[in-house]
Amino acid sequence: MTKLIECVPNFSEGGNLDTIRQITNEIETVEGVRLLNVDPGKATNRTVVTFVGEPERVIEAAFLAIKKAGELIDMSKHKGEHPRMGATDVCPLIPIANISMEETAEYARQLAKRVGEELQIPAYLYEYAQADKKRNNLSVIRAGEYEGFFKKIKLPEWTPDFGPAEYDAKRGATVIGARDFLIAYNVNLNTTSTRRANSVAFDVREAGRVLREGDPVTGKIITDEHGKPKSIPGSLKSVKAIGWYIEEYGIAQISMNLTNIEITPLHKAFDEVCTKAAARGMRVTGSELVGLVPLKAMLDAGKYFLLKQQRSVGVSEKELIKIAIVSMGLGELAPFNPEERIIEYLLKDKASSKLANMSLADFADETASESPAPGGGSIAAYLGALGAALGTMVANLSHKKGWDDRWKEFSDWAEKGQQYKDELIKLVDLDTAAFNKIMEAFALPKATDEEKTARDKTIQDATKHAIEIPFRVMQAAYGSITVIKAMAETGNPNSITDAGVAALCARSAVIGAFMNVKINAQGCKDKDYILKIVAEGSELERKAIELEAEIIALVNSKIV
Repeated sequence: MTKLIECVPNFSEGGNLDTIRQITNEIETVEGVRLLNVDPGKATNRTVVTFVGEPERVIEAAFLAIKKAGELIDMSKHKGEHPRMGATDVCPLIPIANISMEETAEYARQLAKRVGEELQIPAYLYEYAQADKKRNNLSVIRAGEYEGFFKKIKLPEWTPDFGPAEYDAKRGATVIGARDFLIAYNVNLNTTSTRRANSVAFDVREAGRVLREGDPVTGKIITDEHGKPKSIPGSLKSVKAIGWYIEEYGIAQISMNLTNIEITPLHKAFDEVCTKAAARGMRVTGSELVGLVPLKAMLDAGKYFLLKQQRSVGVSEKELIKIAIVSMGLGELAPFNPEERIIEYLLKDKASSKLANMSLADFADETASESPAPGGGSIAAYLGALGAALGTMVANLSHKKGWDDRWKEFSDWAEKGQQYKDELIKLVDLDTAAFNKIMEAFALPKATDEEKTARDKTIQDATKHAIEIPFRVMQAAYGSITVIKAMAETGNPNSITDAGVAALCARSAVIGAFMNVKINAQGCKDKDYILKIVAEGSELERKAIELEAEIIALVNSKIV
């Protein structure tokens, strides 16, 4: 399995697009690295770049980008709202797939060593790459910023991990590390006051605010018995925040880093800032994401805001994302395009969903062509998706006037139906891909005994895969019948025939997929495996036919 890491360097240039382009061009020279996002900010004078790939290639691309940034950016002339200490201010590596945090941290150390020794740029390690817990926090390392580092770097406790202990006036220093996925998120306020924005930031951030006597800003700091400042914690765990004024937009913002979205998700951060801002006489007008966001964060946000309205969360992925965007005002300052901002969409192999992305007419034309795929297996999956979609529609239509006390019941059914529908849509393409794998296996060379052995193994592996895909269609289509039956029994009576048609689609999907399981099984040499899966398939088919008959009888009893 391919190891993947993400790199999100922050460069201290947000206005000169030519400079930014030259830096990102260096990244794109490395084969196998995908540049996902370039997000410049004029007011912060900072650009956040995101790219992914195999570890060795990613650190090579990062090294070239850091080198180019040092050549093009002059920190002695840099001004911007965001804290910074170097041309490449920070360069984190994030594990994405099939790689541990420990391995990722080791790659960060390798990169920092190259930057320090080959480029002679002072390099500091942070987060998981830094063994010394006293200096693994980015804000602690960066304290004093560019201007203060000429003295700071001379202190024994702030000797760089790699590179010279001399501050580079032009390139500054850089911080390189390994961390968990982080969301950089700004919430917009209807004020121009940085002080008031900071008050809200202190209310919500985990570190809170320093405790003072009298005036919370100018009063004397209260210390503990060890002389350390006491603080009042903020309301959000795993959140860092500051307030600033963005001249480009003419507003103040709460700028947050959400360091663990399982603890404090995007929607919770947004709502809490709304609450705290309102308590201080301000109003949130929208928000913006810096860089990329995981799909789950957007889907969770969409569901959260629908549930607050007591509306069904059993809607499409596209609709959930739309609700999240509108609810958090993510398009207030600039258009928010999910295809460009959600990491899974950028990593998605579009060829793997070719059929699912076709129009209905194009899909029918492709099926009718002389090509053997898509064939019955893909059509069975699509029939199942249509059945699940109809069952879900009945659930959503059952949240109607007079039934408001049952909205959660139907929302839960609709959400189940959406899950079955989404799985079956994926299987439309997977079935065709499985057929193509068998064809490719049969085309392998067989001139020598070694080639024959390798070819036979590949054919058998591809055959098992081609059995398992339609079996998954059977399981998902059968599962959807439970939703359809519930809707026929308890759902909106005006949609009873929709439930009937859904049952016909689901049963046909189960029977059709089982035909594909059995015909593909003829080429499999593992007889025990075949006996087991055919027995399980026969039972699924039997139960699907029984349930469909019950649903059709129920429908007919209500319409005849």
